[in-house]
Amino acid sequence: MRILFDFDLKDYTDDMPLVERYGVRAIIKRDKLYMMQKSSAGIYKIPGGGVEAGEDLVEALAREVLEETGLVVIKDSVKDIGAVQEIRRDSFEPDKKYIAHSLFYFCEVEDECKDTSMTPNEIALGYQPVWEDLDVIIETNEKLQKEMWTIRDTKFLRWLRDNMS
Repeated sequence: MRILFDFDLKDYTDDMPLVERYGVRAIIKRDKLYMMQKSSAGIYKIPGGGVEAGEDLVEALAREVLEETGLVVIKDSVKDIGAVQEIRRDSFEPDKKYIAHSLFYFCEVEDECKDTSMTPNEIALGYQPVWEDLDVIIETNEKLQKEMWTIRDTKFLRWLRDNMS
């Protein structure tokens, strides 16, 4: 998958042991609205999450979308968009270099919606699945973004708007 852009904090050294994480993110669009998770604080999050050891990327995408939105991904519809890399010192093990690979995909979903099964953290933050206009998502997140993942997702959504419209 092609790299769209990097976030490199350059707060590490190249001789540090490397920790890598892969995550999948779903871009689901109906009419002019995009499926997002929205927190009670108003922050929008692209549905997706970490790939488990040995898990197929499309299976991981389908699992994460179902858990976070209740929507069932039509697996044959999944198409690569591109990847974003976050490179920095690991937050939990500061003596290690961390690379997060976020892999973005377009996908379609079935009409039927099932129950979500969000993580305790997502529940505590009040996340709910919502359909929203892309410009509203970007404008809102630019005002509220504080975490690296929010900055990454918002930059990706700006890229998507500017390059895929």
